[in-house]
Amino acid sequence: MQRVLLVLIISLLIPASAHAARAPASFSVARSLLATSSSPGNAYAAGASVVLTAPVAGDFSALGGSIITAAPVAGDELLLAGSIHLRAPVGGDVRAVGGSITINEPIAGDLVAFGYSVYDFGRTSGSVFITAANTTLASGAAGPVTIYGNNISLAGDFAGTVHIFASGRVSLAASTTITGKLSYEAPEPAIIPSSATIVGGIEYTNASYLPDIGTSRILALVSMGFFLFARILGALLLAGLLAGLFPKFAEEVVERAYTKRLRSLLLTMLLGFAVFVATPILFVMLLLTFVGIGLALLLLIAYALLVLLALLYAGILLGSVLARRFARRETILWHDGVLGMLAFSLIALVPVVGLFMAFLLAIFAAGALLQIFFHFAFPHEEQTPEML
Repeated sequence: MQRVLLVLIISLLIPASAHAARAPASFSVARSLLATSSSPGNAYAAGASVVLTAPVAGDFSALGGSIITAAPVAGDELLLAGSIHLRAPVGGDVRAVGGSITINEPIAGDLVAFGYSVYDFGRTSGSVFITAANTTLASGAAGPVTIYGNNISLAGDFAGTVHIFASGRVSLAASTTITGKLSYEAPEPAIIPSSATIVGGIEYTNASYLPDIGTSRILALVSMGFFLFARILGALLLAGLLAGLFPKFAEEVVERAYTKRLRSLLLTMLLGFAVFVATPILFVMLLLTFVGIGLALLLLIAYALLVLLALLYAGILLGSVLARRFARRETILWHDGVLGMLAFSLIALVPVVGLFMAFLLAIFAAGALLQIFFHFAFPHEEQTPEML
């Protein structure tokens, strides 16, 4: 089936002039084109609106926003437009790509159509291949029919087999006759009236396009895995950038973790914990007052930025600890941030214990950041601005 689709698509893209008679061709381009002169050979037209009112002895190819053929074409037709309306017979094949395709007259050759909606009220003497959301064949077809779409309706006499692949409803009108076999895949059985005649029999395949429970779980796990991978990758990049662009600032955060006074460590963690807990409460209280809404929004932005930086510098802190432990190096490089953020992300994946350790690192980093920002805003030492 894939080979058949490939052959049909390639045949659609072949220029119609390759099959045309050797005769002088006519070319017309205009914003609103009205072709009133007949062409002894091929005719090519392009415009926002193309209307063919004169016969074409060869092939007719057109590109536009709207195409209407009101005169017969002896050869093939190749049409690409948003709206296509065939009001005259075609002596060859029709290849059409458009949003809305309507065919009112017979086609002597094959029909290949791609669009959102295809309505064929003229009988096609050759094969029919249609891909559209909504398809209606009201006058049958003399050759084999293959349709891909959502809602598909059939009526008239079909001399060959009919293959349908539908994601919606398939219905047959009263007195529809199919000489060959009706083979279709759809979520539910087709609506076939008792007056319809199907000589070759019916082959129905129940094709539900909704995933089952097992597939849904697999898709959910894949989605969660992709989201987790993207989140960790983004955190690694940001941590590496912060460690590489502002090494002095990162070293200042790390030095606060290597203090020999346990009291300073606990106070720094307590400060970070207090800000993590107290800020949301203050945000809610400000929202209750009309004047405090603006302050609440500013506070929310600052709080989100602090949490993000705390998580990133928690990873940088962990990377610095690993660098001092294994590489015997106190300076912070960009790959220390990447490695530390990776270790921090893996620790956070461990239930309970890992989350608790990651939380401790995050609140310490938040407390250290607040202390550094405070000393930067209200400097007491000349070296404080050098951290940036």
